[in-house]
Amino acid sequence: MSNSDYNKGYVFTAACMGMLVFGIVMISLGSILPEITTKFNLNELETGSLPTLLPLGILVGSLVFGPAVDWLSYKGILVAGTILVLVSLEGIVFANKLPLLQISVFGIGLGGGILNGTTNAIVSEISKTNRSANLSLLGVFFGVGALGTPVILGALNGLYSFETIFAWLGIVLIIPLLFFLFLRFPISSKANGIPIKEGLKMLRDPLLVLFGLVLFLQSGIEGITNNWATTYLESNKALISSKALFVLSSFVGAITVTRIVLGKVLRMYEPIKVMGLGFVIALIGCLLILFGSSFSLLITGMIALGIGAAAGFPVILGYVGHLYAHLSGTAFSIVITIALIGNVLANYFMGLVSQYQGTAVLPYFLIVAIVLLFPLLYITNNKYQSKIN
Repeated sequence: MSNSDYNKGYVFTAACMGMLVFGIVMISLGSILPEITTKFNLNELETGSLPTLLPLGILVGSLVFGPAVDWLSYKGILVAGTILVLVSLEGIVFANKLPLLQISVFGIGLGGGILNGTTNAIVSEISKTNRSANLSLLGVFFGVGALGTPVILGALNGLYSFETIFAWLGIVLIIPLLFFLFLRFPISSKANGIPIKEGLKMLRDPLLVLFGLVLFLQSGIEGITNNWATTYLESNKALISSKALFVLSSFVGAITVTRIVLGKVLRMYEPIKVMGLGFVIALIGCLLILFGSSFSLLITGMIALGIGAAAGFPVILGYVGHLYAHLSGTAFSIVITIALIGNVLANYFMGLVSQYQGTAVLPYFLIVAIVLLFPLLYITNNKYQSKIN
């Protein structure tokens, strides 16, 4: 089969299915953690191990998917990632001991990390032009999975147990799995050996590291917003839990809707300039979150932050896919791993500082990260322009 003997529309649909599954992965544990804690009678240490294992699994998945894609095939890696998520979801349902539960949570993260990286690499591979725009549309389906899971759980709460819902959710994953199995995918750019030497050389590429550092800060912004915003709003802005959750949902919703719009905008304007304007909007959002006291100002600030953060991953991954098309899987693996490290470290330091200063420091963390992004983006753009010219 030639590398053009596939249907781009079907392949893009497959990537969107995989990204939707990743969205489910990212929100699944947080949606049922209280029920799991009660079911297994977990203490604080045991409960705390589960949210740690999920990002650890995602990190490992992000490390391995790139070389695996460049060595094997998109189909094989997509199928493997989906099976991991499916089996791990059922593992949570039928686990009767803590070790099996922990393995299942890690497995969901591992499969999700593989799917996240592979779907981005696939869309980059089939998008010879407008990579950033197409990657933005792909990111919409992450939002659909992340927003849809708690909605489904909330709607069915009281009618069915979380075990029943997750059991059926696992069965539903058979649909994308079958679609992957019977679909023709493009051949990865270098499917003729494990690209270890090339990958090590790429780690020393200053521009690729700069791309990773931009996503390091971007991922940190998204991570601490998702994990700490509700606590901040309840503790410092006197919002009740339901309103705080609604404000947080507006952040995820704003990212999702903005990425739909970016699918058009990034075809018309230079992506790096769109991203820079986004950071200005995000900075305004942070100031509203810091100084705003009314519900309307706080939700406006969170929406502005979501709008501003939406372009980061699609734009940077689009540039990475363009410059490193010969080993796109490995390049994506490197920058996504750096991004995840940023997410983990941001949450760690936020937790550390909040022990002494409280969660009131959250907007300051966000403002510092966004301000650092401006000179970093300027340096990155200069290096990128000198490399392509």
